[in-house]
Amino acid sequence: MPTKNILLTGTAGFIGSNFVPYFIDKYPECNLINLDLLTYAGNLENLKECEDNPRYKFIKGDICNRELVEFIFNEYDINGVIHFAAESHVDNSIKNPGVFIETNVNGTFTLIDVARAHWMDKPFEYKEDYKDCRFHHISTDEVYGTLNETDLFTEETPYAPNSPYSASKASSDMIVRSYQETYGMNTVITNCSNNYGPKQHDEKLIPTIIRKALAGESIPIYGDGKNIRDWLYVLDHCKGIDLVYHTGKEANVYNIGGRNERTNLQIVDTICSILDKKVPKETSYKELITFVEDRAGHDRRYAIDATKLETELGWKADEDFDSGIVKTIDWYLEKYNDN
Repeated sequence: MPTKNILLTGTAGFIGSNFVPYFIDKYPECNLINLDLLTYAGNLENLKECEDNPRYKFIKGDICNRELVEFIFNEYDINGVIHFAAESHVDNSIKNPGVFIETNVNGTFTLIDVARAHWMDKPFEYKEDYKDCRFHHISTDEVYGTLNETDLFTEETPYAPNSPYSASKASSDMIVRSYQETYGMNTVITNCSNNYGPKQHDEKLIPTIIRKALAGESIPIYGDGKNIRDWLYVLDHCKGIDLVYHTGKEANVYNIGGRNERTNLQIVDTICSILDKKVPKETSYKELITFVEDRAGHDRRYAIDATKLETELGWKADEDFDSGIVKTIDWYLEKYNDN
């Protein structure tokens, strides 16, 4: 089997740092080149288990830096891209939207345009050695906007992003789509629901609940706590990305969701109940729950219909929320006890 040199972007972040060890173990014929700027959400500690692997290479740099991206494509003869890198924290996108436009829109454009130039002679004509090269863009369910109480997002749901973050991701999806349509590039897009699991950044909802509870600090919940998210265990997401990258149909979008809808109140209640058993204190951790002013443009409900991925490619989530959250809490207990 020929060696594949795959460029990964942003894999010092949460999802990518779960993906790299999984993927590098599964595919001994692959070399992985990780380009990451190591912004606040990226942490090389997350990839410690891979740093001595001869098939893994880390490069610190910006996906918007065209010269650097061109150098990487030429130096490592890249023949596949799995594009994770994105600014993703909605609160930050409200405070500082420019960074999100730069990374998510311009960065995606730079990556796919360099890939096109490296792999293709002209529109709809791949160079002989690059006929199987694919660009896999990882996106989010937030591009679809918000849902009523019963519907699910499908691959046909119209885009209606409501935050600068989701608007920047929707824009990047459109850029990828345009390169498929205009140049005949082999692209796939996956849109996932909320991920949780080991290595997630401390500021996100589930790590925040665990961290604040253990520290005896108030646990902040936006608004009335009834916003609903569909939770996906991160390793299940990684397996879905792997499947789509290798077997997904060109020019297709696949939604990856956990079928685990929970309100934020249910999430915090579940975590506090588990912590009450694992690390009991005199009073329940639930007494720390406090409600704070709602986030601007806070979508009420997201939920993904993953039927297409399940029926066409045979994907199935291995974890439900009850099993995944226990694994997640155990990982954070170890992390916060080590600190």
